[in-house]
Amino acid sequence: MTELDHLTVIAPDLATGVAWVRDVLGVDVPRGGAHPKMGTHNHLLRLGDDLFLEVVAVDPDAPRPPHRRWFGLDDRAAVERHWQAGRRLRCYVARCTGVAETIGTEGDTFGAPTQLTRGDLSWTFAVRTDGELPAGGALPHLMDWGPRGNPAQTMPDFGLRLRELTVETPDPDTVQSALDTIGMTGKPNIRRADAVRLSAKIETPQGLRTLT
Repeated sequence: MTELDHLTVIAPDLATGVAWVRDVLGVDVPRGGAHPKMGTHNHLLRLGDDLFLEVVAVDPDAPRPPHRRWFGLDDRAAVERHWQAGRRLRCYVARCTGVAETIGTEGDTFGAPTQLTRGDLSWTFAVRTDGELPAGGALPHLMDWGPRGNPAQTMPDFGLRLRELTVETPDPDTVQSALDTIGMTGKPNIRRADAVRLSAKIETPQGLRTLT
């Protein structure tokens, strides 16, 4: 079984990303930590018992890794272009048991299993060799937390809950088929559009808010 694990805001820098989420959702996103293998860092916000929002950016204090960073973060011009166009929530991540088995023959789309760490956490995450998002963000990155499971329950609970995730894509049939192939349950709404775009409706103490 494959299911939604977290949503990712890809920011030109961490302070800018955190400030934007604060403006939209009305809460400060607590710090997560650093990913030494990827040269990135993040902040994390709980959206349920096993679901959270991540804001990720290049860590300016970390050495550049010898491989491509995840989430397309090496293409800084593209990250900035998407940000200025209002495409800020650009990725969703799905968890499964056995990343390699779930990917199967779709390595060109989803990437290869990679061991990653943040502090005392470790997990397996599928990363493409070019570092880009699967299907431009229309398909999820795949990961396996291992026996410790999703860490959302260890995060402060500010009463935010994901109510709906929508993925717009020029090729909805292919996306639906790929989600079926990886056995994803609770799939996002898939809609046809000229370009890939994600939106998430999130219930907050101030009412329903939308991240895009």
